[in-house]
Amino acid sequence: MPNVTILGATGSIGVNTLDVISQHQDRYKVFALTANSNVEVLAKQCIEWNPKYAVMADEASADQLEQRLRAQGVGTEVLAGLAGHEYVARHAETDYVMAAIVGAAGLLPTLAAARAGKRVLLANKEALVMSGRLFMDAIRDHHAELLPIDSEHNAIFQCMPADISKGLEKSGVKRILITASGGPFRTTPLHELSNMNPSQACAHPNWDMGRKISVDSATMMNKGLEVIEACWLFNTTPENIQVVLHPQSIIHSMVEYADGSVLAQLSNPDMRTPIAYALAWPERIEAGVEQLDLFEIARLDFERPDYQRFPCLKLAQEAMQSGGTATAILNAANEIAVQGFLDGHIRFTDIARIVETTLEQVSHHEASNLEIILTDDGAAREFSIHQIRELAA
Repeated sequence: MPNVTILGATGSIGVNTLDVISQHQDRYKVFALTANSNVEVLAKQCIEWNPKYAVMADEASADQLEQRLRAQGVGTEVLAGLAGHEYVARHAETDYVMAAIVGAAGLLPTLAAARAGKRVLLANKEALVMSGRLFMDAIRDHHAELLPIDSEHNAIFQCMPADISKGLEKSGVKRILITASGGPFRTTPLHELSNMNPSQACAHPNWDMGRKISVDSATMMNKGLEVIEACWLFNTTPENIQVVLHPQSIIHSMVEYADGSVLAQLSNPDMRTPIAYALAWPERIEAGVEQLDLFEIARLDFERPDYQRFPCLKLAQEAMQSGGTATAILNAANEIAVQGFLDGHIRFTDIARIVETTLEQVSHHEASNLEIILTDDGAAREFSIHQIRELAA
């Protein structure tokens, strides 16, 4: 019975992972759960699942969690900080690691899991966006398994030939088609975008996600990050990837072959489908997802993305083409800008401007080691914070 460690257990991916496991408690055991600062939810999860370890991002939250668990007679050992996250990710008793920490904070624990040869269920885009070559080398060198959780990459994985190590072209693959809902502002008049507030940006029409990812969907930076991620996962370039707006979010992505065939993966927009697929791969198990009713859906629509509406998508594609730490700089600037927008310091349209200016002003380098990546990440964050202060002044 595989032991599962969930990095980011209190977020939507973590909660959905526990829901799938709850349906298959004879197949999986929860070994460790981690969270950033949500003591209340993690305490409830620990009381229900009794993991061997629980980890909080800081000592104060860890102390609060430990007090709650001891009061309930729960014997879970509580750890704190990055060291605690890395410890449970690479622990000898951990078999599968659900990497669901949002943002750059998930990079080092996810990399620790890869270097420990675990089955990595990757829901953290930033691990590949920031350190693509290093991360993929770690997966290969340490004989880890990498299974994508993003619905798009999971769909591509399901539609790909069994062995793509020789490259897409030699496997008969012509291109990858990544679908995108277009988010809440797909049809909003362009002149109104600057006035959109965080509540509107987080009101995704199809998916229930955290606030940061919801804003990324509204700017379509999430799709840009997914293009970068797909390049590393499937050993290709942005030129071989087409983003397709598909507002129904039923087709999660497609793979086009040299003979003209296009294979697509369809399902209701429910993250339990890719989670169950990755947990059980190469088998399939029940996910608790409602059956897809094609008659109720009735139609599937497709549109080309508009770079004027979604400049972040183009910025991400250009950063991947630039190579090196450009994608880490892109990601860092976006994280800071999105938080600035959520905190009410900048406008929605300022997000793309901050990212673009940061890419222009912060030099990128060859991403040959983690120190260089994290240094450029830090420089991009500092520069982006400076821009937000100027805009808010």
